[in-house]
Amino acid sequence: MNALANAKPYFPGWQLLQIPGPSNVPPKVLAAMAQPTIDHRGEAFAAFAKTLLDDLKPIFGTSDDVVIFPSSGTGAWEAALVNVTSPGDAVLMAETGHFATLWYKLAKQLGLNAELLPGDWRKAVDPEAIGARLRQDKAHTIKAVCVVHNETSTGATSDIAAVRAAIDAAGHPALLLVDTISSLGSVDYRQDEWGVDVTIAGSQKGLMLPPGLGFNSYGPKARAASETARMPRSYFDWETMRPAPLTGQFPYTPATNLLFALRTALDLLAQEGMENVFNRHARHARATRAAVEAWGLEVLCIEPEHQSNVLTAVVMPEGVSADGFRAHMVERVNMSLGNGLSKLKDRVFRIGHLGDFNDMMLIATLAGVQMGLIAYGVKPSASGIEAAMAVLTETL
Repeated sequence: MNALANAKPYFPGWQLLQIPGPSNVPPKVLAAMAQPTIDHRGEAFAAFAKTLLDDLKPIFGTSDDVVIFPSSGTGAWEAALVNVTSPGDAVLMAETGHFATLWYKLAKQLGLNAELLPGDWRKAVDPEAIGARLRQDKAHTIKAVCVVHNETSTGATSDIAAVRAAIDAAGHPALLLVDTISSLGSVDYRQDEWGVDVTIAGSQKGLMLPPGLGFNSYGPKARAASETARMPRSYFDWETMRPAPLTGQFPYTPATNLLFALRTALDLLAQEGMENVFNRHARHARATRAAVEAWGLEVLCIEPEHQSNVLTAVVMPEGVSADGFRAHMVERVNMSLGNGLSKLKDRVFRIGHLGDFNDMMLIATLAGVQMGLIAYGVKPSASGIEAAMAVLTETL
């Protein structure tokens, strides 16, 4: 009995994981990971890998190859940069939040001359500001423009096609590198149509996998740049990965069982249909924002057209600790919400509504948040549950 005296109470059921990634992993994907590991140099794996790499292309909206690294999204950031730049090259990055800033810091650590266009963390990327800065660069020293498609820390989704248009209107040859780590598989994305040169992605969000896979997809312009780029690279070298789509062989040991899981996740996405996937995410985002408005709270992203379908960042009332509320939610209702990062620490909490997620899961999430707010002393103006249900039922 003494061992149990200080133990935390047991919560029946499972914890509601409502952070904006890693997202919930479907049981079929988990089961795929439990398959016996096979010889990654054998014929069976080669045939499997070739089909897998080919089937990834539609998710990225590209006809170009996709390479897979055993890494986090941070590794995929680094891979994108080291393959198209040389030491001291200038790169232009847009400050939309915590992750855009981290990517900028990574670029600086690599020895690049990285410039961060300032932002207020409540808006998406400003294409006009990018275009204006590029027009100032008469010598075309800026080699790449780096943009986060969906900024996970703030809940703002940027218009990538507009960024490409701004680059082209400025008459600038800079490459366009786009981070889709939290948007791929959840929000419409079209690498080829939008003129993206390099796409960066990760496994643990819209693709419904655990963390561990990083992706780069790159077009002809980026491939040409990689041939003359002088940044040191080995593990993340695209050239060593290029034979994989044709041979099914990786230059080093791949994350075999995560690739099994990826195969199953792609099958599930295809079964639902990507248009339905995007519409589902959009519905859940609208319902969540309706709940936040009903509670009398504020959505962090102040541009309605750019509010994310992946997550909603909620601003707590002045003087109320968002981190205290999050801790309260874990202790009282066994729900994990995303925290505020960097400038937003203790000011916001984030509700993830992405990946393997349905209407009933969303209602349970919002009911938990509403109960938590009341118990924490933040009295809602109205029922967010009813507001969300009104959004969901109007399309049933």
